[in-house]
Amino acid sequence: MGELLESIAAFLWGLPLIITIFVTGIYLTIRSKLFQFVHLPHILKQAFTNMFKKKDTDDNSKGIISSFEAVSTAVGGSVGVANIGGVSTAIAVGGPGAVFWMWVCALFGMIIKTVEVTLSVHYRNTDENGDPYGGPTYYMEKGLGEEKNFTYWMIPAILFGFGIFITFFFTLQNYTISEAVSSTFDISMIPISITLMLLTYYVIYGGIKHVGKVASKLVPFMVLFYILAGIYIIVSNFTQIDDVLAAIFQGAFGGTAAAGGFTGAAVAQAIQMGMARSVYSNEGGWGTSPMVHSTAKVNHPVKQGVWGAFEVFIDTIVVCSITAFVIIITGQWSTGLSGAQLTLSAFEVGVGEIGRIIITLAVFLFGLTTLTGWYVYYEVLLRHLFRNKSAKLKSRFLTLYNWIYPIPGTLLVIYAVIQGMPGQTVWYFADVASAIPTFINVVVILILSKKFFALLSDYKARYMGIGEIDPTIDIFYEDRDAGLGSLSQAPQDKAQEDDKAK
Repeated sequence: MGELLESIAAFLWGLPLIITIFVTGIYLTIRSKLFQFVHLPHILKQAFTNMFKKKDTDDNSKGIISSFEAVSTAVGGSVGVANIGGVSTAIAVGGPGAVFWMWVCALFGMIIKTVEVTLSVHYRNTDENGDPYGGPTYYMEKGLGEEKNFTYWMIPAILFGFGIFITFFFTLQNYTISEAVSSTFDISMIPISITLMLLTYYVIYGGIKHVGKVASKLVPFMVLFYILAGIYIIVSNFTQIDDVLAAIFQGAFGGTAAAGGFTGAAVAQAIQMGMARSVYSNEGGWGTSPMVHSTAKVNHPVKQGVWGAFEVFIDTIVVCSITAFVIIITGQWSTGLSGAQLTLSAFEVGVGEIGRIIITLAVFLFGLTTLTGWYVYYEVLLRHLFRNKSAKLKSRFLTLYNWIYPIPGTLLVIYAVIQGMPGQTVWYFADVASAIPTFINVVVILILSKKFFALLSDYKARYMGIGEIDPTIDIFYEDRDAGLGSLSQAPQDKAQEDDKAK
């Protein structure tokens, strides 16, 4: 099975998808006038400023959770097992060169995620309770179906949903956490998996609001904790940084020769693994985290889109890079290990046994927030699927989903333990699951990018003092029927007016 899945993953993450991501990323970057590069200080400033505000400036806007709770849930859904198990697997299969292509994909992923989050918020729907929900299937329906009169918009929407729901049955989070804790404390993976299942029930019992509150408390702490532990190891071995960079760049363009337990990798493998793991980690282009961003209390879609760019930057450029440097700098990348075990082994070499224990606990928290973050994604998709059904039927189905959600992950762990399925095989499922919706979503946002550029121009004029405000633009798609334009929907924050004055 492993070889078959590897072949399917290699095909799906082959030249067509890689070219699609690159072309879309380059186009969006050029048309936005290098937004993610030129305005990176603005992106970081807005993120860190709003992160420490006592009161969200958009509390009176329509939404379920605050912007910070939304990005915490999204970061919790992305900064997790992919950073710990995915990056290590990319290096174990594609060599250090995979890290370079992971960076390249992330730099384009910043603008791609800005676009998909912006479109998700712009085209979101308000349900019978006044709560907004959005995501790729929503902008496929409204952007492709209604605005561009594409009658068959449901075809890409169904294929997208199918790709996302593959991960419902073959979820990596529970498996990776159970594997990490098991290898560190020498206990069976099954009781760990069951414990995680029970904790997941606790977090999701209050729905999206409770997930957002838990994520906003756990995510900043765990990310900072992980970063500091990694930086300690890197600084302790700073004399080897030049060698690490040399291995990354040489492997990116020349492949990596066999060494130790590492079997060698060609350039094509480095590109495939780097890009696949980058998308799986930061979810840029995957279309997943925009679903939770769409529920945020925000008065301008691009304002939430900026959080999306920040999310990719923190996830891949910072956290994934730290993981990669630790693995390479400790020399563990060529031991033949992969997944969470490789990362844990690297931290153990760098800090000692206590380091392995500490990172194992971090893995547990990472995995829990990832599991609960993905709970939101599936719920938003299901709400769109049942949008035209009675409120009673929709409520019953969502309640059933609430009870079922944590079970498949535990069943996968039980099956893997009984059958002795290797961790790499599970990761190939992830590659297949991420390729299908990514291809569809990236093509769709490319088609709808004109809407994004109009909203971006309005955002720059309103919050950055660049250009003129267009009073005729509808900030939210639903404003068209209400006859409301940007001036009534997106008042400037005083803090941002002060920024412009400066």
